[in-house]
Amino acid sequence: MNPSAPVPAPPAMPWFYTLVWHAARAFCFALGRAEVSGLANVPRTGPFLLASNHASFLDPPLIGCLLPRPICFTPRKTLWNFPPLGRALDHLKCIPVDRDDGIAIGVFKRVIAAIENHDAVLVFPEGTRTSDGRLQPARRGVGLLAAKLRVPIVPARVFGTYEMFSRNHRLPRPFGRLGVTFGRPLLLADYDPGPRDPHRYDTIARRVMDAIAALPPPWS
Repeated sequence: MNPSAPVPAPPAMPWFYTLVWHAARAFCFALGRAEVSGLANVPRTGPFLLASNHASFLDPPLIGCLLPRPICFTPRKTLWNFPPLGRALDHLKCIPVDRDDGIAIGVFKRVIAAIENHDAVLVFPEGTRTSDGRLQPARRGVGLLAAKLRVPIVPARVFGTYEMFSRNHRLPRPFGRLGVTFGRPLLLADYDPGPRDPHRYDTIARRVMDAIAALPPPWS
């Protein structure tokens, strides 16, 4: 790598994504003091999976508004039941996911299409929000997805969103401390033991969650 080579610019944000990005950023920073660490670990160009813990509905907007490049989100498909919101999510290139069924064939194909388009895709290996604030085991579906895509996986850990807006809260509790830490990208050799491992997908899922669990708060 040539150290004097110019740093590639991140993909441009479409106008609607830019609008939502600024709105989400204003909302999150109004709720509390948001801090971020490890942004240098996020690839500026090219496809990758961003794997994060999931504690709150605040996680996607917080992660998204701290990233300098657009990313494809994977919200639950029931959000499309409200047509105006569904159209907005389509404009953001969101991929609807049924949390109960895991990664279905249709979802799998859309994620592959996004990766082939050199997009970044946010996934939650735990599958759903935590009920007690603690990290949950990863579902093997993320292992299957990673094994097929063979792209870098950037682990991320969100802090403070459970305390501010858990599944037990009707409304967010403002003035808390929010944070996101992005870890070193996991390359194929870091997470995939290969097809000879009889528990390959479970091994990948566990390694991804271990990488997420090892991340400290940005203020530590």
